Parts: sequence; structure tokens; C-alpha cells
Amino acid sequence: MAKDGPNWEGLLKWSLSHADGTGSARTLSEEDRKWFMEAMQSQTVDVIRRMKEITLVMQTPEQVLEAQGVTPADIEDMLDELQEHVESIDMANDLHSIGGLVPLLSYLKNPHANIRAKAADVVTTIVQNNPRSQQLVMEANGLEPLLSNFTSDPDVTVRTKALGAISSLIHHNKPGITAFRLANGYAALRDALGSESVRFQRKALNLIHYLLHENSSDCPVVAELGFPRILMHLASSEDADVREAALRGLLELAREKNKADGASSRVGEADGKMKQLLEERISGISLMSAEDLGAAREERQLVDSLWSTCYNEPSSLRENGLLVLPGEDAPPPDVASKHFEPPLRAWAANRPDGTNPSTKKQEPPLLLGPGGPAEAANAQGTESQEAEPAGQGQSS
Repeated sequence: MAKDGPNWEGLLKWSLSHADGTGSARTLSEEDRKWFMEAMQSQTVDVIRRMKEITLVMQTPEQVLEAQGVTPADIEDMLDELQEHVESIDMANDLHSIGGLVPLLSYLKNPHANIRAKAADVVTTIVQNNPRSQQLVMEANGLEPLLSNFTSDPDVTVRTKALGAISSLIHHNKPGITAFRLANGYAALRDALGSESVRFQRKALNLIHYLLHENSSDCPVVAELGFPRILMHLASSEDADVREAALRGLLELAREKNKADGASSRVGEADGKMKQLLEERISGISLMSAEDLGAAREERQLVDSLWSTCYNEPSSLRENGLLVLPGEDAPPPDVASKHFEPPLRAWAANRPDGTNPSTKKQEPPLLLGPGGPAEAANAQGTESQEAEPAGQGQSS
């Protein structure tokens, strides 16, 4: 399916032969002009046309494709190309208009694990910070196959990719969150935390934190499902990202419990295991090298915040000078918001002039210098993260 790349060397030689920078501009002959325009147009991709062609392939029965020599690897390459096209919000929304969304969702049930995983990647890109496409995927019943893959697919990569797509689909999407809860989503997240895949655990923890942060009323439900015990176990993980994500979840639960029970009934006083966990983390942090201490900045802040929330007093990290190291600014930065919204896509979804991207074409954002998407994203209180929206994100 691959196409030959542009003959950039030939175009460069042609350009240099006609302009050395020392003379005045010359008028091109009709023959030269025609050659140049044909060379450039041959390398111009009509995105909508390509998306329609990809849609036709996705609509073609697998046995027909096999008979024509199309392999699963070819399908993966095709989905890679589609993912590049739908990185634009306009193109993502147009995929439904040209009939490509439903066939894409059908690939979530493909017998080949790599295709199921790649299809989830494309869905993640389509719905990320895109309310219109979130609605279209929900209306096409796209959440159901994603949930099925997340909870029961035999391939852990497929499960992880499906969870990433779910995170992006329900991000700032109340109907999506409601549907996820009604489908026993919290129980599925609890099961995911028991996986041996660290990457799968991270994605599950990030979604748990987002849901609790946005819906604090769910904290009692989560507590009843046994999350505190699981989170305390994961807070001692060898993986730093898992430890931090588990501590964030515990902090949300502790804060909500304090609101419900009052300051006189703090979560730590009722659970000696919490105090033991925090003391172990403080001890571990105290033994870190200077380099490791710098890398563990968020963990130090989370441990201190959790101790203060549970016991209404600062942790020993403060008095030992381990909370804010020399050269670090105080107060500590926000350790949560960056897990919620990738800034560039957030900027595109919340354009400053309030225009609808599907009805008005805008110039691409200037990525260098003042006034770019980073400022708009910061105005939204967001920062970038791996992959994953809480998120969400991006495929990884």
C-alpha cells in the first residue's frame, strides 16, 4: 500500500537551477510551469478522498480482502494512515459523514489482535477533546465493543488500548461517564489494577483519579468496592508512575471522607495501614539519592498532602527539608491537572474566537513564539501527559 515518496532532490535541483539568489526573478516558460505544477500536485494528498478509499476497504468483507492479497499488516498500515488524517478535528468529524466511523468501530471486533488494538488507537485520536465525535461514537454504540475489549480481551495490549479509548471517550462527557458507571466500569477498573501489566495499571489508575476528581460522590462506591486496599498496595509499587497515580487516588478518597465525616474523623485514624504505608514511603524517600529525590518531586508532594489530609499535621518530610529541595519553587505545582487534557488538542477544541472548527477553517497554530496553543491550554489549567487523557490520550 506504500507509495513512492516525492522527488525532493529533483525539485531542489530544479529550484537551484532557476534561482541562485543573486539575480532578479525570471518568468517561467509554460513548459517549466506545467512540469513544476504537476510535480507538486502529484505529491498533494486529497485527505477526504483518501479517507473515502480507506472507508471502502474497511467496508469490504475480510475474505474478499484476503482473496485480493490484502494482509492484516496492510490493514494495520491503513489504520496508521487514517489515524494521521483524523488528528485534525475537522477530519475526525468528517469520518462519520463519509461513512467511515461504523466500519472503524467494527474493527474493534476483528479476529486479529493487532487490528483490534490499532482500531482503538484511531478511536482515541478521533474522540480526544472532541465533543462532536464523542457524541457520534456514543450514538454508534462504540462504547460497547470498547468495554468488551477492556474487560475480557485475551490480549493485554488490546485491553490497554481499549481502556485508553474509553478514557478519551468519556472525558468531559457526562453521558459517557454515566454509561461507563452503569456498565460496572468501576468494577472493571478494579480488576485492571490486578493486572501484571504496569502500563495497564497506569491507565486504569489515571482514569480512576479523573472520575473521582470529577465525581466525588462516587468515592463511597469506590471505597465499598475495595479500592483503598488495592491503592495502598500499589502505592508501594516499584514503578514510580504507578506509585504516584495510586497516591493521587488515595488523596481523593481521603479528602472526600474528611468532607463527609468532618475533621474529627480522619481516614488515617481509622486505618493503621494508611499510616504504615505513609511512614514507609517517607522512609524510602529519605534514603533516596539527590538525583532520585529530584525525580520523585510529585511523590514527595503527594505523600505530604496525604499525611496532612489524614492527620491534620505536616509530614516529617517538611521538617527534614525533603518536601521542597534547594532550587525548587514553593508552593508545589499542581500534580493532577496534567493528567487530564493534552494541551494542543485542548486548544483546538476550545478555540479562542469561539468558532466551530467544522464550519470555519482556521490557520494552523503558531508553535513558536508568544500567543500559541500552550498559552491557551494553560488558560484552561491543563498540561500534557503521555498518553493517555487521563489521558486520555494519545495512543501509546
